[in-house]
Amino acid sequence: QVQLVESGGGLVQPGGSLRLSCVASGSGFSFVAMGWYRQAPGKQRELVATITRIGSWNYADSVKGRFAISSDNAKNTVYLQMNSLKPEDTAVYYCKGDGMYTSYWGQGTQVTVSS
Repeated sequence: QVQLVESGGGLVQPGGSLRLSCVASGSGFSFVAMGWYRQAPGKQRELVATITRIGSWNYADSVKGRFAISSDNAKNTVYLQMNSLKPEDTAVYYCKGDGMYTSYWGQGTQVTVSS
């Protein structure tokens, strides 16, 4: 069974930074792509950023230039560096791993941007 575990969330002031990590563990599952999604209260879950195994990435327009996604394939780990955080970035951030036929989600980590 594959598990994704996120860490690094917390409370930060506007303009601050956080780095999220997501580690995938399990029976040797190899991801085609990994990514970060977020869900704010009362809103649908939305894509934040994704990265493929070969290193191509995609970002939501709202985070371009502020967030950076990276991965360590050997460790099945994906990171999200979040800079210049805004109150509207407040949400639960979820890690997702996509295999050829199956996707897995983490349990989420809360990010709160507030003064």
